[in-house]
Amino acid sequence: MPEVVPVDEYAGEWYPGYRPELLDAPWVAERPRPIEKADESRFWFMDFHWPRGFSPMGILYALDCAAWGTQTAAQNLPLPPGKGLASRFVGTHIYESEAPVGSEWEIGFRVSRIERNLPKFLGSFEEIWSERVMELQYGLDHFESYDFSGSSPAEIGQYLFDARNFHRRAWEIHFEIMYPLLAIYLQLYGLCAQAGLDPSNVSKFFQGRDSRIMQTDRAMWDLVHRAKALGLEGVFASAPNEGVRDALAKAGGNASIWLTDFDDFLKVYGWRTEGIADINLAPWIEDPTSPLGQIKNFLSMDEPHDFEKASAAAIVERDTAIDAARSAMSAETLPQFNELLAINQVANFAWWNEDHNYYIDLRATVPLRRGCQALSAAIGADRHDDTLFLFYPEAMEIAAGQKSWADLRSLAEARRQYYDHYVEIRPNMPKMLGTMPDRVDDPVLIEIFGMHHHYFEGLKLGEEATVLTGFAASAGKVQGVARVLHGATELYDLEPGEILVCEATSPNWTPAFAIIGGCVCDGGGSLTHAAIVSREYGIPCVVGVGVATLRIKTGDRVEVDGTKGTVTILGG
Repeated sequence: MPEVVPVDEYAGEWYPGYRPELLDAPWVAERPRPIEKADESRFWFMDFHWPRGFSPMGILYALDCAAWGTQTAAQNLPLPPGKGLASRFVGTHIYESEAPVGSEWEIGFRVSRIERNLPKFLGSFEEIWSERVMELQYGLDHFESYDFSGSSPAEIGQYLFDARNFHRRAWEIHFEIMYPLLAIYLQLYGLCAQAGLDPSNVSKFFQGRDSRIMQTDRAMWDLVHRAKALGLEGVFASAPNEGVRDALAKAGGNASIWLTDFDDFLKVYGWRTEGIADINLAPWIEDPTSPLGQIKNFLSMDEPHDFEKASAAAIVERDTAIDAARSAMSAETLPQFNELLAINQVANFAWWNEDHNYYIDLRATVPLRRGCQALSAAIGADRHDDTLFLFYPEAMEIAAGQKSWADLRSLAEARRQYYDHYVEIRPNMPKMLGTMPDRVDDPVLIEIFGMHHHYFEGLKLGEEATVLTGFAASAGKVQGVARVLHGATELYDLEPGEILVCEATSPNWTPAFAIIGGCVCDGGGSLTHAAIVSREYGIPCVVGVGVATLRIKTGDRVEVDGTKGTVTILGG
Protein backbone atom coordinates (compact mmCIF):
# COMPACT_ATOMS: atom_id res chain seq x y z
CA MET A 1 0.00 0.00 0.00
CA PRO A 2 1.47 3.43 -0.92
CA GLU A 3 2.46 6.00 1.68
CA VAL A 4 -0.40 8.24 0.51
CA VAL A 5 -3.78 6.75 -0.47
CA PRO A 6 -5.82 9.34 -2.40
CA VAL A 7 -9.33 10.21 -1.23
CA ASP A 8 -10.51 11.47 -4.64
CA GLU A 9 -12.74 8.47 -5.33
CA TYR A 10 -14.80 9.13 -2.20
CA ALA A 11 -14.66 12.92 -1.76
CA GLY A 12 -17.48 15.18 -2.85
CA GLU A 13 -20.46 12.83 -2.53
CA TRP A 14 -22.48 11.35 0.29
CA TYR A 15 -25.99 10.23 1.14
CA PRO A 16 -28.68 11.59 -1.20
CA GLY A 17 -30.26 14.70 0.27
CA TYR A 18 -27.47 15.30 2.79
CA ARG A 19 -27.14 18.81 4.18
CA PRO A 20 -24.51 19.78 6.81
CA GLU A 21 -27.21 20.83 9.29
CA LEU A 22 -28.38 17.20 9.46
CA LEU A 23 -25.22 16.49 11.46
CA ASP A 24 -25.68 19.35 13.93
CA ALA A 25 -24.75 17.97 17.36
CA PRO A 26 -22.40 18.85 20.25
CA TRP A 27 -18.69 18.22 19.73
CA VAL A 28 -15.53 19.22 21.56
CA ALA A 29 -12.45 19.04 19.32
CA GLU A 30 -13.59 18.19 15.80
CA ARG A 31 -16.96 17.56 14.18
CA PRO A 32 -17.59 14.49 11.96
CA ARG A 33 -18.31 15.03 8.26
CA PRO A 34 -17.90 13.40 4.84
CA ILE A 35 -14.28 13.13 3.73
CA GLU A 36 -12.80 15.91 1.60
CA LYS A 37 -9.69 16.29 -0.51
CA ALA A 38 -8.12 18.46 2.18
CA ASP A 39 -8.20 15.45 4.54
CA GLU A 40 -5.62 13.64 2.42
CA SER A 41 -2.76 15.16 4.42
CA ARG A 42 -3.90 13.22 7.52
CA PHE A 43 -4.09 9.51 8.32
CA TRP A 44 -7.57 7.93 8.28
CA PHE A 45 -8.09 4.25 9.11
CA MET A 46 -11.18 2.19 8.38
CA ASP A 47 -12.84 1.48 11.72
CA PHE A 48 -13.19 -2.29 11.95
CA HIS A 49 -16.06 -2.15 14.44
CA TRP A 50 -18.65 -1.42 11.72
CA PRO A 51 -18.26 -3.75 8.73
CA ARG A 52 -21.74 -2.81 7.46
CA GLY A 53 -21.26 0.93 7.77
CA PHE A 54 -23.98 3.29 8.96
CA SER A 55 -27.43 4.19 7.74
CA PRO A 56 -28.36 7.87 8.25
CA MET A 57 -29.92 7.21 11.66
CA GLY A 58 -26.93 5.06 12.59
CA ILE A 59 -24.69 8.11 12.10
CA LEU A 60 -25.75 9.02 15.65
CA TYR A 61 -22.88 6.77 16.78
CA ALA A 62 -20.29 9.09 15.22
CA LEU A 63 -21.99 12.13 16.73
CA ASP A 64 -22.64 10.75 20.21
CA CYS A 65 -19.55 8.58 20.61
CA ALA A 66 -16.64 9.83 18.51
CA ALA A 67 -17.37 13.56 18.47
CA TRP A 68 -18.84 13.75 21.96
CA GLY A 69 -17.92 10.67 24.02
CA THR A 70 -14.23 10.36 23.15
CA GLN A 71 -13.56 14.06 22.88
CA THR A 72 -15.33 14.96 26.13
CA ALA A 73 -13.49 12.25 28.07
CA ALA A 74 -10.14 13.15 26.51
CA GLN A 75 -10.70 16.76 27.54
CA ASN A 76 -11.89 16.07 31.08
CA LEU A 77 -9.28 13.49 32.16
CA PRO A 78 -7.37 14.83 30.15
CA LEU A 79 -5.32 12.76 27.70
CA PRO A 80 -1.99 14.59 27.24
CA PRO A 81 -1.35 13.72 23.55
CA GLY A 82 -4.86 13.55 22.10
CA LYS A 83 -8.31 15.08 22.05
CA GLY A 84 -10.19 11.91 21.20
CA LEU A 85 -11.24 10.51 17.84
CA ALA A 86 -11.93 12.46 14.65
CA SER A 87 -14.33 10.91 12.12
CA ARG A 88 -14.84 11.10 8.38
CA PHE A 89 -17.53 9.34 6.37
CA VAL A 90 -16.41 7.46 3.29
CA GLY A 91 -19.58 6.31 1.63
CA THR A 92 -21.47 4.75 4.53
CA HIS A 93 -18.30 3.68 6.32
CA ILE A 94 -16.45 5.53 9.02
CA TYR A 95 -12.74 6.28 8.88
CA GLU A 96 -11.14 7.70 11.98
CA SER A 97 -8.00 9.42 13.17
CA GLU A 98 -6.65 10.94 16.33
CA ALA A 99 -7.45 14.55 17.12
CA PRO A 100 -3.95 15.56 18.25
CA VAL A 101 -2.86 18.17 20.75
CA GLY A 102 -0.66 20.51 18.73
CA SER A 103 0.91 22.63 21.45
CA GLU A 104 3.81 21.59 23.68
CA TRP A 105 2.49 23.94 26.36
CA GLU A 106 -0.94 22.31 26.25
CA ILE A 107 0.57 18.83 26.45
CA GLY A 108 2.43 19.86 29.60
CA PHE A 109 -0.70 21.48 31.01
CA ARG A 110 -2.69 18.31 30.36
CA VAL A 111 0.03 16.17 31.97
CA SER A 112 -0.23 18.21 35.15
CA ARG A 113 -4.00 17.78 35.20
CA ILE A 114 -4.01 14.02 34.61
CA GLU A 115 -1.41 13.57 37.37
CA ARG A 116 -3.93 15.12 39.78
CA ASN A 117 -7.09 13.53 38.38
CA LEU A 118 -6.02 9.95 37.73
CA PRO A 119 -5.26 8.87 41.34
CA LYS A 120 -8.65 10.16 42.50
CA PHE A 121 -10.43 8.15 39.82
CA LEU A 122 -8.44 4.97 40.41
CA GLY A 123 -9.00 5.13 44.16
CA SER A 124 -12.76 5.13 43.60
CA PHE A 125 -13.00 2.99 40.46
CA GLU A 126 -15.20 0.20 41.83
CA GLU A 127 -17.63 2.68 43.36
CA ILE A 128 -17.72 4.81 40.20
CA TRP A 129 -18.34 1.85 37.88
CA SER A 130 -21.02 0.46 40.20
CA GLU A 131 -22.83 3.80 40.11
CA ARG A 132 -22.57 3.97 36.32
CA VAL A 133 -23.95 0.45 35.97
CA MET A 134 -26.98 1.43 38.05
CA GLU A 135 -27.47 4.49 35.84
CA LEU A 136 -27.19 2.44 32.65
CA GLN A 137 -29.45 -0.34 33.91
CA TYR A 138 -32.13 2.15 34.93
CA GLY A 139 -32.18 3.58 31.42
CA LEU A 140 -32.10 0.20 29.72
CA ASP A 141 -34.96 -1.10 31.86
CA HIS A 142 -37.09 1.88 30.87
CA PHE A 143 -36.44 1.84 27.14
CA GLU A 144 -36.52 -1.94 26.71
CA SER A 145 -39.83 -2.32 28.53
CA TYR A 146 -41.57 0.65 26.88
CA ASP A 147 -44.92 -0.31 25.33
CA PHE A 148 -45.62 1.54 22.09
CA SER A 149 -49.22 0.32 21.82
CA GLY A 150 -51.42 3.25 20.88
CA SER A 151 -48.54 5.73 20.88
CA SER A 152 -48.88 8.76 18.63
CA PRO A 153 -45.99 9.93 16.43
CA ALA A 154 -45.43 12.78 18.90
CA GLU A 155 -45.15 10.33 21.82
CA ILE A 156 -42.75 8.19 19.81
CA GLY A 157 -40.78 11.35 19.06
CA GLN A 158 -40.43 11.97 22.79
CA TYR A 159 -39.22 8.39 23.23
CA LEU A 160 -36.64 8.92 20.47
CA PHE A 161 -35.52 12.20 22.04
CA ASP A 162 -35.02 10.48 25.40
CA ALA A 163 -33.35 7.45 23.80
CA ARG A 164 -30.94 9.78 22.01
CA ASN A 165 -30.01 11.49 25.28
CA PHE A 166 -29.48 8.09 26.91
CA HIS A 167 -27.34 6.98 23.95
CA ARG A 168 -25.12 10.05 24.29
CA ARG A 169 -24.82 9.57 28.04
CA ALA A 170 -23.89 5.90 27.62
CA TRP A 171 -20.95 6.85 25.41
CA GLU A 172 -19.91 9.58 27.85
CA ILE A 173 -19.71 6.89 30.53
CA HIS A 174 -17.86 4.54 28.18
CA PHE A 175 -14.90 6.84 27.64
CA GLU A 176 -15.04 8.47 31.07
CA ILE A 177 -14.09 5.02 32.37
CA MET A 178 -12.02 3.75 29.45
CA TYR A 179 -9.38 6.47 29.21
CA PRO A 180 -8.26 6.34 32.88
CA LEU A 181 -8.08 2.54 32.79
CA LEU A 182 -5.96 2.72 29.66
CA ALA A 183 -3.73 5.36 31.19
CA ILE A 184 -2.84 3.28 34.25
CA TYR A 185 -2.45 0.13 32.15
CA LEU A 186 0.01 1.93 29.89
CA GLN A 187 2.09 2.96 32.90
CA LEU A 188 2.51 -0.71 33.82
CA TYR A 189 3.06 -1.63 30.17
CA GLY A 190 5.82 0.99 29.89
CA LEU A 191 7.54 -0.19 33.07
CA CYS A 192 7.57 -3.78 31.82
CA ALA A 193 8.92 -2.69 28.42
CA GLN A 194 11.75 -0.81 30.13
CA ALA A 195 12.57 -3.99 32.06
CA GLY A 196 12.84 -5.94 28.80
CA LEU A 197 9.68 -8.02 29.25
CA ASP A 198 7.69 -9.34 26.28
CA PRO A 199 4.82 -6.83 25.85
CA SER A 200 2.41 -9.62 24.89
CA ASN A 201 2.66 -11.00 28.44
CA VAL A 202 1.48 -7.83 30.22
CA SER A 203 -2.18 -8.30 29.31
CA LYS A 204 -2.06 -11.83 30.75
CA PHE A 205 -1.73 -10.32 34.25
CA PHE A 206 -5.44 -9.50 34.25
CA GLN A 207 -7.18 -12.51 32.76
CA GLY A 208 -9.34 -15.05 34.57
CA ARG A 209 -11.94 -12.66 36.02
CA ASP A 210 -15.58 -13.28 35.14
CA SER A 211 -17.63 -10.72 33.17
CA ARG A 212 -21.22 -10.32 32.02
CA ILE A 213 -20.22 -11.40 28.52
CA MET A 214 -18.78 -14.68 29.82
CA GLN A 215 -21.96 -15.16 31.85
CA THR A 216 -23.91 -14.90 28.60
CA ASP A 217 -21.72 -17.56 27.01
CA ARG A 218 -22.22 -19.96 29.91
CA ALA A 219 -25.97 -19.39 29.78
CA MET A 220 -25.93 -20.37 26.09
CA TRP A 221 -24.05 -23.55 26.95
CA ASP A 222 -26.61 -24.33 29.64
CA LEU A 223 -29.17 -24.29 26.83
CA VAL A 224 -26.95 -26.67 24.83
CA HIS A 225 -26.83 -29.15 27.71
CA ARG A 226 -30.59 -28.77 28.19
CA ALA A 227 -31.21 -29.51 24.50
CA LYS A 228 -29.11 -32.68 24.74
CA ALA A 229 -30.92 -33.79 27.87
CA LEU A 230 -34.25 -33.35 26.07
CA GLY A 231 -33.01 -35.28 23.00
CA LEU A 232 -33.31 -32.35 20.55
CA GLU A 233 -30.06 -32.78 18.58
CA GLY A 234 -31.94 -34.20 15.60
CA VAL A 235 -34.39 -31.30 15.43
CA PHE A 236 -31.55 -28.78 15.38
CA ALA A 237 -29.48 -30.75 12.86
CA SER A 238 -32.33 -31.18 10.37
CA ALA A 239 -33.26 -27.49 10.16
CA PRO A 240 -31.46 -24.65 8.38
CA ASN A 241 -30.23 -21.91 10.71
CA GLU A 242 -33.05 -19.60 9.67
CA GLY A 243 -35.62 -22.30 10.36
CA VAL A 244 -34.48 -23.68 13.75
CA ARG A 245 -37.14 -21.89 15.78
CA ASP A 246 -39.96 -22.97 13.45
CA ALA A 247 -38.70 -26.55 13.52
CA LEU A 248 -38.66 -26.56 17.33
CA ALA A 249 -42.14 -25.04 17.52
CA LYS A 250 -43.45 -27.60 15.04
CA ALA A 251 -41.86 -30.51 16.93
CA GLY A 252 -43.70 -29.65 20.16
CA GLY A 253 -43.22 -31.72 23.32
CA ASN A 254 -39.70 -31.43 24.69
CA ALA A 255 -38.90 -28.86 22.00
CA SER A 256 -41.62 -26.57 23.37
CA ILE A 257 -40.20 -26.97 26.86
CA TRP A 258 -36.77 -25.99 25.55
CA LEU A 259 -38.17 -22.97 23.68
CA THR A 260 -39.64 -21.70 26.94
CA ASP A 261 -36.17 -21.89 28.49
CA PHE A 262 -34.72 -20.14 25.43
CA ASP A 263 -37.25 -17.31 25.63
CA ASP A 264 -36.38 -16.84 29.30
CA PHE A 265 -32.73 -16.62 28.24
CA LEU A 266 -33.58 -13.94 25.68
CA LYS A 267 -35.37 -11.82 28.28
CA VAL A 268 -32.10 -11.54 30.18
CA TYR A 269 -29.42 -11.80 27.50
CA GLY A 270 -31.28 -11.09 24.25
CA TRP A 271 -30.93 -7.31 24.27
CA ARG A 272 -27.71 -7.41 22.27
CA THR A 273 -26.90 -7.05 18.61
CA GLU A 274 -24.41 -8.91 16.46
CA GLY A 275 -22.32 -5.77 16.20
CA ILE A 276 -21.37 -2.72 18.23
CA ALA A 277 -23.76 0.24 18.10
CA ASP A 278 -25.21 -0.75 14.72
CA ILE A 279 -28.82 0.43 14.58
CA ASN A 280 -29.45 -1.64 11.44
CA LEU A 281 -28.81 -4.92 13.26
CA ALA A 282 -31.70 -6.64 15.02
CA PRO A 283 -31.03 -7.70 18.62
CA TRP A 284 -31.37 -11.36 19.51
CA ILE A 285 -34.74 -10.74 21.15
CA GLU A 286 -36.05 -9.43 17.83
CA ASP A 287 -34.37 -12.02 15.60
CA PRO A 288 -32.94 -15.10 17.40
CA THR A 289 -31.46 -16.70 14.26
CA SER A 290 -27.86 -16.12 15.39
CA PRO A 291 -28.00 -17.59 18.92
CA LEU A 292 -30.06 -20.54 17.67
CA GLY A 293 -27.58 -21.12 14.84
CA GLN A 294 -24.67 -21.00 17.25
CA ILE A 295 -26.38 -23.39 19.66
CA LYS A 296 -26.90 -25.70 16.69
CA ASN A 297 -23.14 -25.58 16.01
CA PHE A 298 -22.35 -26.28 19.67
CA LEU A 299 -24.59 -29.35 19.58
CA SER A 300 -22.51 -30.75 16.70
CA MET A 301 -19.25 -30.62 18.68
CA ASP A 302 -17.77 -33.87 19.94
CA GLU A 303 -16.74 -32.27 23.23
CA PRO A 304 -18.45 -29.30 24.88
CA HIS A 305 -16.40 -26.31 25.87
CA ASP A 306 -15.19 -26.70 29.45
CA PHE A 307 -15.49 -23.25 31.02
CA GLU A 308 -14.06 -24.31 34.36
CA LYS A 309 -11.01 -25.88 32.75
CA ALA A 310 -10.41 -22.85 30.52
CA SER A 311 -10.81 -20.47 33.47
CA ALA A 312 -8.41 -22.47 35.61
CA ALA A 313 -5.85 -22.51 32.78
CA ALA A 314 -6.20 -18.75 32.31
CA ILE A 315 -5.57 -18.18 36.01
CA VAL A 316 -2.49 -20.43 35.99
CA GLU A 317 -1.14 -18.59 32.93
CA ARG A 318 -1.85 -15.26 34.65
CA ASP A 319 -0.06 -16.19 37.86
CA THR A 320 2.88 -17.70 35.97
CA ALA A 321 3.26 -14.52 33.89
CA ILE A 322 3.17 -12.34 37.01
CA ASP A 323 5.77 -14.49 38.79
CA ALA A 324 8.03 -14.36 35.74
CA ALA A 325 7.68 -10.57 35.55
CA ARG A 326 8.54 -10.15 39.21
CA SER A 327 11.61 -12.33 38.78
CA ALA A 328 12.78 -10.15 35.90
CA MET A 329 12.42 -6.88 37.82
CA SER A 330 15.37 -5.26 39.53
CA ALA A 331 15.20 -4.52 43.25
CA GLU A 332 14.67 -0.85 42.40
CA THR A 333 11.73 -1.40 40.01
CA LEU A 334 9.97 -4.27 41.81
CA PRO A 335 8.11 -2.05 44.34
CA GLN A 336 6.79 0.15 41.52
CA PHE A 337 5.77 -2.94 39.55
CA ASN A 338 3.86 -4.35 42.52
CA GLU A 339 2.11 -1.03 43.13
CA LEU A 340 1.04 -0.61 39.49
CA LEU A 341 -0.01 -4.26 39.27
CA ALA A 342 -2.22 -3.93 42.36
CA ILE A 343 -3.92 -0.82 40.96
CA ASN A 344 -4.49 -2.47 37.58
CA GLN A 345 -5.91 -5.61 39.16
CA VAL A 346 -8.67 -3.50 40.71
CA ALA A 347 -9.07 -1.02 37.85
CA ASN A 348 -8.87 -3.98 35.47
CA PHE A 349 -9.23 -2.87 31.86
CA ALA A 350 -9.34 -6.40 30.43
CA TRP A 351 -12.30 -7.30 32.67
CA TRP A 352 -14.07 -3.96 32.27
CA ASN A 353 -13.69 -4.07 28.50
CA GLU A 354 -15.88 -7.17 28.43
CA ASP A 355 -18.22 -6.18 31.25
CA HIS A 356 -19.17 -2.76 29.90
CA ASN A 357 -20.09 -4.15 26.49
CA TYR A 358 -23.09 -5.85 28.06
CA TYR A 359 -24.53 -2.46 29.00
CA ILE A 360 -23.23 -0.07 26.33
CA ASP A 361 -21.67 -1.29 23.10
CA LEU A 362 -24.10 -4.09 22.28
CA ARG A 363 -27.18 -2.56 23.85
CA ALA A 364 -27.36 1.24 24.10
CA THR A 365 -28.39 1.67 20.45
CA VAL A 366 -31.29 -0.81 20.64
CA PRO A 367 -33.72 1.77 22.15
CA LEU A 368 -33.14 4.04 19.15
CA ARG A 369 -33.89 1.14 16.83
CA ARG A 370 -37.11 0.35 18.72
CA GLY A 371 -38.23 3.97 18.49
CA CYS A 372 -37.53 4.13 14.75
CA GLN A 373 -39.46 0.91 14.14
CA ALA A 374 -42.40 2.24 16.15
CA LEU A 375 -42.34 5.46 14.13
CA SER A 376 -42.25 3.50 10.86
CA ALA A 377 -45.39 1.64 11.94
CA ALA A 378 -47.17 4.80 13.16
CA ILE A 379 -46.65 6.71 9.90
CA GLY A 380 -47.47 3.75 7.63
CA ALA A 381 -43.98 3.31 6.17
CA ASP A 382 -43.51 0.47 3.71
CA ARG A 383 -40.95 -1.41 5.82
CA HIS A 384 -40.31 -1.62 9.54
CA ASP A 385 -36.83 -0.12 9.17
CA ASP A 386 -37.57 2.66 6.68
CA THR A 387 -36.96 5.40 9.22
CA LEU A 388 -33.43 4.12 9.78
CA PHE A 389 -32.70 5.79 6.45
CA LEU A 390 -33.68 9.20 7.76
CA PHE A 391 -31.30 11.41 9.64
CA TYR A 392 -32.32 12.04 13.24
CA PRO A 393 -33.57 15.63 12.62
CA GLU A 394 -35.75 14.37 9.75
CA ALA A 395 -37.32 11.66 11.91
CA MET A 396 -38.04 14.21 14.63
CA GLU A 397 -39.72 16.49 12.06
CA ILE A 398 -42.00 13.64 11.02
CA ALA A 399 -42.79 12.80 14.64
CA ALA A 400 -43.68 16.44 15.28
CA GLY A 401 -45.91 16.59 12.20
CA GLN A 402 -43.69 19.14 10.46
CA LYS A 403 -43.13 16.77 7.55
CA SER A 404 -44.98 13.73 6.24
CA TRP A 405 -43.60 10.35 5.29
CA ALA A 406 -44.65 11.07 1.72
CA ASP A 407 -42.17 13.95 1.67
CA LEU A 408 -39.23 11.62 2.43
CA ARG A 409 -40.24 8.17 1.17
CA SER A 410 -38.34 8.29 -2.13
CA LEU A 411 -35.30 9.86 -0.48
CA ALA A 412 -35.19 7.10 2.14
CA GLU A 413 -35.34 4.46 -0.60
CA ALA A 414 -32.47 6.10 -2.50
CA ARG A 415 -30.44 6.11 0.70
CA ARG A 416 -31.20 2.43 1.29
CA GLN A 417 -29.77 1.64 -2.14
CA TYR A 418 -26.69 3.76 -1.39
CA TYR A 419 -26.24 1.91 1.90
CA ASP A 420 -26.60 -1.52 0.29
CA HIS A 421 -24.00 -0.61 -2.35
CA TYR A 422 -21.41 0.27 0.27
CA VAL A 423 -22.13 -2.86 2.31
CA GLU A 424 -21.36 -4.86 -0.83
CA ILE A 425 -18.07 -3.15 -1.66
CA ARG A 426 -16.75 -2.91 1.91
CA PRO A 427 -14.41 -5.96 1.65
CA ASN A 428 -12.48 -4.28 -1.17
CA MET A 429 -12.25 -0.76 0.26
CA PRO A 430 -8.81 0.51 1.37
CA LYS A 431 -7.88 -0.08 5.00
CA MET A 432 -6.58 3.49 5.19
CA LEU A 433 -6.86 6.77 3.34
CA GLY A 434 -4.62 9.82 3.35
CA THR A 435 -1.04 9.90 4.58
CA MET A 436 0.43 6.97 6.49
CA PRO A 437 2.16 8.13 9.69
CA ASP A 438 5.28 6.74 11.31
CA ARG A 439 3.33 6.33 14.57
CA VAL A 440 0.22 7.40 16.45
CA ASP A 441 0.04 8.58 20.06
CA ASP A 442 -3.58 8.09 21.10
CA PRO A 443 -3.69 5.11 23.54
CA VAL A 444 -7.03 3.92 22.16
CA LEU A 445 -5.54 3.66 18.68
CA ILE A 446 -2.52 1.80 20.00
CA GLU A 447 -4.00 -0.71 22.44
CA ILE A 448 -7.57 -1.09 21.12
CA PHE A 449 -7.08 -0.62 17.39
CA GLY A 450 -3.64 -2.23 17.48
CA MET A 451 -1.66 0.47 15.69
CA HIS A 452 1.75 -0.76 16.72
CA HIS A 453 4.56 -0.82 14.17
CA HIS A 454 3.46 -4.19 12.75
CA TYR A 455 0.07 -2.75 11.75
CA PHE A 456 1.70 -0.14 9.52
CA GLU A 457 4.21 -2.67 8.22
CA GLY A 458 1.32 -4.93 7.27
CA LEU A 459 -0.36 -2.17 5.26
CA LYS A 460 2.81 -1.89 3.17
CA LEU A 461 3.04 -5.62 2.29
CA GLY A 462 2.78 -6.66 -1.33
CA GLU A 463 0.04 -9.00 -2.53
CA GLU A 464 2.56 -11.84 -2.91
CA ALA A 465 3.35 -11.93 0.82
CA THR A 466 2.54 -15.26 2.49
CA VAL A 467 3.74 -14.44 6.02
CA LEU A 468 1.81 -11.75 7.86
CA THR A 469 2.98 -10.29 11.16
CA GLY A 470 0.89 -8.84 13.96
CA PHE A 471 0.61 -8.62 17.71
CA ALA A 472 1.04 -11.95 19.54
CA ALA A 473 -2.25 -11.80 21.42
CA SER A 474 -2.69 -15.38 22.69
CA ALA A 475 0.02 -18.03 22.74
CA GLY A 476 0.05 -21.33 20.86
CA LYS A 477 0.32 -22.58 17.30
CA VAL A 478 -2.41 -24.11 15.15
CA GLN A 479 -3.04 -24.96 11.52
CA GLY A 480 -6.48 -24.98 10.00
CA VAL A 481 -8.81 -23.89 7.22
CA ALA A 482 -9.57 -20.18 7.15
CA ARG A 483 -13.07 -18.77 7.33
CA VAL A 484 -13.05 -15.08 6.40
CA LEU A 485 -16.02 -13.26 7.89
CA HIS A 486 -16.93 -9.65 7.24
CA GLY A 487 -19.56 -9.44 9.94
CA ALA A 488 -20.96 -11.22 12.96
CA THR A 489 -24.20 -12.04 11.16
CA GLU A 490 -22.26 -14.88 9.50
CA LEU A 491 -21.05 -16.44 12.75
CA TYR A 492 -23.17 -19.54 12.45
CA ASP A 493 -21.32 -20.40 9.22
CA LEU A 494 -18.22 -21.26 11.27
CA GLU A 495 -17.28 -24.94 11.45
CA PRO A 496 -15.50 -26.46 14.48
CA GLY A 497 -11.71 -26.07 14.21
CA GLU A 498 -11.71 -23.39 11.54
CA ILE A 499 -9.46 -20.32 11.76
CA LEU A 500 -11.57 -17.19 12.10
CA VAL A 501 -10.19 -14.35 9.96
CA CYS A 502 -11.92 -10.98 10.28
CA GLU A 503 -11.38 -7.25 10.59
CA ALA A 504 -11.89 -7.59 14.34
CA THR A 505 -14.26 -9.20 16.82
CA SER A 506 -16.52 -7.63 19.40
CA PRO A 507 -18.26 -9.20 22.40
CA ASN A 508 -21.12 -10.57 20.34
CA TRP A 509 -18.56 -12.86 18.65
CA THR A 510 -17.53 -14.49 21.93
CA PRO A 511 -19.57 -17.71 21.66
CA ALA A 512 -17.70 -18.58 18.45
CA PHE A 513 -14.43 -18.88 20.38
CA ALA A 514 -15.69 -22.15 21.82
CA ILE A 515 -15.47 -23.84 18.40
CA ILE A 516 -12.73 -22.09 16.39
CA GLY A 517 -9.15 -23.31 16.27
CA GLY A 518 -7.55 -19.87 16.10
CA CYS A 519 -8.22 -16.21 15.36
CA VAL A 520 -6.61 -13.60 13.08
CA CYS A 521 -7.69 -9.95 12.97
CA ASP A 522 -6.78 -6.99 10.78
CA GLY A 523 -6.96 -4.66 13.77
CA GLY A 524 -6.59 -4.86 17.51
CA GLY A 525 -3.95 -4.72 20.22
CA SER A 526 -3.31 -6.33 23.57
CA LEU A 527 -6.59 -5.07 25.02
CA THR A 528 -8.85 -5.67 22.07
CA HIS A 529 -11.75 -8.09 22.40
CA ALA A 530 -10.23 -10.89 20.30
CA ALA A 531 -7.02 -10.81 22.34
CA ILE A 532 -8.82 -10.92 25.69
CA VAL A 533 -11.25 -13.68 24.77
CA SER A 534 -8.66 -15.82 22.97
CA ARG A 535 -6.61 -15.91 26.16
CA GLU A 536 -9.69 -16.85 28.20
CA TYR A 537 -10.58 -19.64 25.77
CA GLY A 538 -6.97 -20.76 25.30
CA ILE A 539 -6.74 -20.48 21.50
CA PRO A 540 -3.89 -18.98 19.41
CA CYS A 541 -4.59 -15.44 18.22
CA VAL A 542 -2.76 -12.77 16.23
CA VAL A 543 -4.25 -9.27 15.93
CA GLY A 544 -3.22 -6.01 14.29
CA VAL A 545 -2.16 -7.80 11.09
CA GLY A 546 -3.53 -4.97 8.94
CA VAL A 547 -4.45 -6.85 5.76
CA ALA A 548 -5.49 -10.36 6.80
CA THR A 549 -8.96 -10.13 5.24
CA LEU A 550 -7.41 -8.90 1.98
CA ARG A 551 -4.67 -11.55 1.76
CA ILE A 552 -6.44 -14.63 3.14
CA LYS A 553 -9.42 -16.28 1.44
CA THR A 554 -11.99 -18.65 2.87
CA GLY A 555 -10.69 -22.18 2.30
CA ASP A 556 -7.00 -21.25 2.52
CA ARG A 557 -4.97 -23.37 4.91
CA VAL A 558 -3.14 -21.14 7.38
CA GLU A 559 -0.87 -21.45 10.38
CA VAL A 560 -1.45 -19.12 13.31
CA ASP A 561 1.45 -18.68 15.71
CA GLY A 562 0.08 -16.71 18.63
CA THR A 563 3.42 -16.89 20.43
CA LYS A 564 5.49 -15.25 17.68
CA GLY A 565 2.68 -13.14 16.23
CA THR A 566 2.83 -14.57 12.69
CA VAL A 567 0.24 -15.90 10.27
CA THR A 568 1.46 -18.08 7.39
CA ILE A 569 -0.68 -18.75 4.33
CA LEU A 570 0.09 -22.36 3.43
CA GLY A 571 -2.08 -22.62 0.32
CA GLY A 572 -5.61 -23.03 -0.94
